[in-house]
Amino acid sequence: MTNIRKKIAQRLVSSQQTTATLTTFNEIDMSRVMSLRSKYKDKFKEKYGVSLGFMGFFTKASIEALKAWPSVNAFIDGQDIIYNRYYNVGVAVGTDKGLLVPVIKDADQLSIAGIEMAIRDFALKARDSKISVDDLNGGTFTISNGGVYGSLLSTPILNPPQTGILGLHKIEDRPMAIDGQVVIRPMMYIALSYDHRILDGKEAVSFLVKIKEGLEDPERLLLEI
Repeated sequence: MTNIRKKIAQRLVSSQQTTATLTTFNEIDMSRVMSLRSKYKDKFKEKYGVSLGFMGFFTKASIEALKAWPSVNAFIDGQDIIYNRYYNVGVAVGTDKGLLVPVIKDADQLSIAGIEMAIRDFALKARDSKISVDDLNGGTFTISNGGVYGSLLSTPILNPPQTGILGLHKIEDRPMAIDGQVVIRPMMYIALSYDHRILDGKEAVSFLVKIKEGLEDPERLLLEI
């Protein structure tokens, strides 16, 4: 095993042994986000020099959900629960050497464009093996997008001491019953793995519902209401 593979293995085993991990699921109708993205992606690329992806939307939605449910942004320190008042979002990036999770510091202060540019910069750093230790430290919540590899459903492993990790999956056309009619919609399963020592099921489910509401009404998400 390479040194980085050894480190990844140690952290994964430690996570399983030291947390009470549980995963809850929901699904999102991606129609409105996809429509918004399709409408503005060319102008967005022209203005910011980066593609308009889905991670910016999910990061924004996650931050709003973290604000609504602060326990997901907390961690355990001995017998205490410490609540972070800042939002450092780790974004899992696959590299030839393994999975790395660079952290977008103070992500709540960035626009969707700022988030997309930060992710682009991390991807370039990872490609050139220039990710620094500082890039990987300080995360309070993590998002992992297995959908880019075709994953339909998964149960992400926590990144201690963080309490939650959001798993994204592939968008797939599925028949949905809406207003008594069966229609085809682009749907995505999302998963929240969380430390049950801090979070109860109600909070975890409500957290995912908040993300679902934001992605299914992206205009409201962008206005942060």
